[in-house]
Amino acid sequence: MIRLCGFPASNYYNKVKLALLEKGIPFQEELVYPSQEDGMLAESPMGKVPFLRLPGGSLAESQAISEYLEDSHPEPPLYPRDSYQRAKARELIELLELHLELPARRLYGEAFFGGKASDEAKREVEKLLTKGLRALARSARFAPYIAGSEYTHADCAAIVHLPTVVGVTKLIFGTDPLATLVPEAPAYLKAMFARPASKTMNEARKAGMETFLALRKAAGPR
Repeated sequence: MIRLCGFPASNYYNKVKLALLEKGIPFQEELVYPSQEDGMLAESPMGKVPFLRLPGGSLAESQAISEYLEDSHPEPPLYPRDSYQRAKARELIELLELHLELPARRLYGEAFFGGKASDEAKREVEKLLTKGLRALARSARFAPYIAGSEYTHADCAAIVHLPTVVGVTKLIFGTDPLATLVPEAPAYLKAMFARPASKTMNEARKAGMETFLALRKAAGPR
């Protein structure tokens, strides 16, 4: 039995969870938070979540996990059969994670956890997000899925990352550049969240976020 370790407020945990649900792969969830303790590092070398506990050992890093799930459970596929289209789906994942989620993460402290970001950091992030969203507008197909006519791992990434990016921009800048720069995105997200797997994930995410925010508040600003 696959054991998915992490916590349901994590985008990357939910990216993997969506893939498991969409593929219909049996799994169990174990609540684990990031840590630098030796036991954690033995399973996740960076001390991050998510990671899988598998019969043969552990596996960390969400994209490596997604690729493992595709290789070990090829049906139903979450990548197109065509090699070029598979590569384009992976291109979208990198765009979403490296050029949207990663810059936005610099402002999570102020947006969600009571911290404070510098004005310089905000200007830098705003510039990077604008560039990333314009790239997304050029790359995404929304036909009806983000990479084309088939639901893929790129949708698993988009569904968890784009709402968080929007949350950050609304809270920090008072704007929603996703709706402005990628006008197809709001309708796309609405349709994706109507899927049964997304509903299951999102309900757990909301409950998990309340718990996580309470823990962060008790720990104080970082």
